[in-house]
Amino acid sequence: MAIQKPATRPDHVRPSIKPANPRFSSGPCAKPPTFDLTNLSDAPLGRSHRATPGKAKLLAAIETTREILGVPADYRIGIVPASDTGAFEMAMWSLLGERPAQMVAWESFGAGWVTDVAKQLKIEHTVHTADYGQIVDMGALNYDNDVCFTWNGTTSGVRLPSGDVIPADRKGLTLCDATSAAFAVDLPWDKLDVTTFSWQKVLGGEAAHGMLILSPRAVERLESYTPPWPLPKIFRLTKGGKLIEGIFRGETINTPSMLCVEDYLQSLTWANSIGGLQGLIARADANAAAITGFVEQHNWIDFLASDPATRSNTSVCLKFSSDQVADGAAFAKAVAKRLADEGVALDIGAYRDAPAGLRIWCGGTVETSDIKAMLPWLAWAFETELEAQKVSA
Repeated sequence: MAIQKPATRPDHVRPSIKPANPRFSSGPCAKPPTFDLTNLSDAPLGRSHRATPGKAKLLAAIETTREILGVPADYRIGIVPASDTGAFEMAMWSLLGERPAQMVAWESFGAGWVTDVAKQLKIEHTVHTADYGQIVDMGALNYDNDVCFTWNGTTSGVRLPSGDVIPADRKGLTLCDATSAAFAVDLPWDKLDVTTFSWQKVLGGEAAHGMLILSPRAVERLESYTPPWPLPKIFRLTKGGKLIEGIFRGETINTPSMLCVEDYLQSLTWANSIGGLQGLIARADANAAAITGFVEQHNWIDFLASDPATRSNTSVCLKFSSDQVADGAAFAKAVAKRLADEGVALDIGAYRDAPAGLRIWCGGTVETSDIKAMLPWLAWAFETELEAQKVSA
């Protein structure tokens, strides 16, 4: 039975309590609560990343990632250039083309991967799309083909509820952009052949570095298939028909920032201190639940994701549902600006290609107390902007 929301309450009174940390950006995301610049003092700055200390730090980043995410021992994990985008494009350009591809998109980044395949690689493919707030029927795909999809749509607030529909006996590879899901979802590694993410999302790390995780099936493809197009140096994962194993021991293709590596290691240490993956998931779930409670109590706001089973616990996307809102895009921008000007919520406007609304990051680095402190301000900003709209009409 649908929840009957109460009528709009008199929320025009300006709240008195502000979030301790107003950073709710969906990337780069809030730093862990224990973040302090002095914690980065052990970074081997001014040293080669190929020297012993640098290689040790890079390998530690890889193996601690494996530990927290529960990545199987026979999967390779590499640190690669250009954030999640670089990691996913490296995978597509290195692996696709051996068989047709199923391209899945329900938000802007998935649509970008479709463009790569259709206009750049120009391989045989089928496109499956859904509107913002909806999701593609993953059970209807042909897994004898390679399948490219985004687990958690950062710009739509829609995620896969599970990987159960992905067959274990698939012939094709699954390529998963998990940048807003890693460390907030218990990813089913046996269903994923290629997984990518960036440090700047759920763990609040610095940008520009991507993580590439390969299953044994993906490695087999790399060593048995050579794509027909030229590969730039930063995309090359094999040499002489064999995987370049050094990449997956921290011998990066190009020079990484050791300061960013140290920052990521500190985030991983914090993650372990709160219970690892399950602790991170619990924090994200609590944050998302606080927003769910607020939405259920206010009849002028709703989730962009229509099905509760597919709502993200990290990038929570909201829309204004009141018929009192004359111009949805202008109204959402005005509300976001009011909250930013008050210093209670920074960078929460919807993504530029997404429907008008708000996007509030709820990953594990965000404190639930800050979400709860921000929500009365959201109600205040809505009521205040409505009054301003009436005056200017």
